[in-house]
Amino acid sequence: MPQRQRRPCTVHRRLRAQASLTESRRVTRSPQIDLLLRWSDLALEGLADAREEIDALNVYPVPDGDTGTNLYLTFEAARDAVVQAHTESLVEALTLFARGALLGARGNSGVILSQLLRAGAEQLVRGDPLEPGKLLADTITLAADAAYAAVGQPVEGTILSVARASAEAAQRSLTDMPTDLAAQMAHVITAAATAAREALALTPDQLEILRLAGVVDAGGRGLCVIFDAGVEAFTGMPPARRLPGRAARLPVGVSSRNEPGVGPSPAYEVMFLLDAEDSAIPPLQRTLDGLGDSVVVGGGGGLWNVHVHVRDVGAAIEAGLAAGHPHRVRITALEEQVPHDRGTEETGPSSPPSRGIVAVAAGEGLAALFAEAGATVVSSAPDQHCSTAEILDAITATQSRHVVVLPNDPHTLAVAEAASRAVRDSGIRAAVIPSRSQVQGLAAIAVHEPGRSFEDDIVQMTSAASHARHGAVTVAERDAMTSAGQCRRGDVLGVVDADFAVVGADLAETAVEVVTRLLAGGGEMLTLVTGAHADAELVDRVTARVAATWPTVHVVAYAGGQARYPLLIGVE
Repeated sequence: MPQRQRRPCTVHRRLRAQASLTESRRVTRSPQIDLLLRWSDLALEGLADAREEIDALNVYPVPDGDTGTNLYLTFEAARDAVVQAHTESLVEALTLFARGALLGARGNSGVILSQLLRAGAEQLVRGDPLEPGKLLADTITLAADAAYAAVGQPVEGTILSVARASAEAAQRSLTDMPTDLAAQMAHVITAAATAAREALALTPDQLEILRLAGVVDAGGRGLCVIFDAGVEAFTGMPPARRLPGRAARLPVGVSSRNEPGVGPSPAYEVMFLLDAEDSAIPPLQRTLDGLGDSVVVGGGGGLWNVHVHVRDVGAAIEAGLAAGHPHRVRITALEEQVPHDRGTEETGPSSPPSRGIVAVAAGEGLAALFAEAGATVVSSAPDQHCSTAEILDAITATQSRHVVVLPNDPHTLAVAEAASRAVRDSGIRAAVIPSRSQVQGLAAIAVHEPGRSFEDDIVQMTSAASHARHGAVTVAERDAMTSAGQCRRGDVLGVVDADFAVVGADLAETAVEVVTRLLAGGGEMLTLVTGAHADAELVDRVTARVAATWPTVHVVAYAGGQARYPLLIGVE
């Protein structure tokens, strides 16, 4: 084929860096939805910038150094739910935003944040838009109330205290509300953000573990970032907001449990989604309070996100079964102590490599690309998916304590998750990036930076994978019914985000139709990965059409060598 192959760690990264507009800014929407997404983008930028600082502050409820990461991923899930829907209805956008936060919530802080966002979104839907200042003040207040209600045993000196202080300030600001309706929301959010920063500074006086560690609350710090993003969204002016932060040092013998020194510390974080009636939630919270701590149950309308730290995992899941139908269960072993320096990873002559990557590749060319980027490669084929044992062996082969796993296939996600859980007892932390296609894996590994902290690398790689829309073209092996209608053996099928969405007769024409649909939501870079038996002219024909129709879109092509799919397509 033509000499178009590029190195993913050089050209791919350079082309990604040229993308200056986010997808949310490329789609025409109502002013209200634009404001929601502008706030979301600013909040995510702020959380990304402050993530390492927030993680370093994390000593409560357990010193596992992931609060900043969890807040970022939770908020990103809320924002992406709106962006991907392309809705013009504000009510639908807010509903999707709330549900996205609930489904994507990570960790104790993430579930609390999802409840804040959900309650706030619901109030914005039902409030009076003719009183914008009061609407926003009530939104902040009801969000704080909902966050307190979600926590089994609310503790002051946490994100809850910061939320409450911002709500009280928002209500006080109504007494000197400007008459200009356009200025009212800016007035309220500025008051709330100022109060949030003041409340954050007081958290060490409210919670002993923070005072001993010499830090402010990590969750509260994240909430300040989100309020500050609101100020910038409404006023156009970024507030002077940065507070001094430093990595926490937990004094010897200090427990970070809700009740220091009482009983053994919980060993596991248990999270699951729960289908249950509202009436089942108070009894569930009481049961979980008796089993462990850090109980947070957020949600409503029959769907809940449950979080608890326990020693008896089975008892926590049984409590969920008694309340309703638990699903998407996640169990994570809690670290017993704070690492000496969470901003660095163990290195030295006798230490294993600090960072490993495992990537599942569907062809020899793809395997070479992932290996060139530093990954340990596991090979797969359409009819022979890799096993848990193969992923386990690859994780071990990296000889690293921190490993990123790229499954690059929806069928391999569960296998990769099982393997990552299996290595925890060996002292290896393996994080699975939810890449569901080979092109998403390429997007993720293109932003991998060994010099970053492990958590920050996970955030950046996850974000890159999730924002890479993917498609493919293949040839039907038998007659079948698809989403695009009846196909016959030998027809060309176009795949858009894992769905057979196009039936055609020509590979290049069908590929162009797939590209057209993927670029409908915006994009700056197109990745083409040719299969083992692809026509040498396929990439040239598709590239020529793209250049004529979308001249600003950069095209990069690789020889992947995958079976069954002559062309894999990715848009970023």
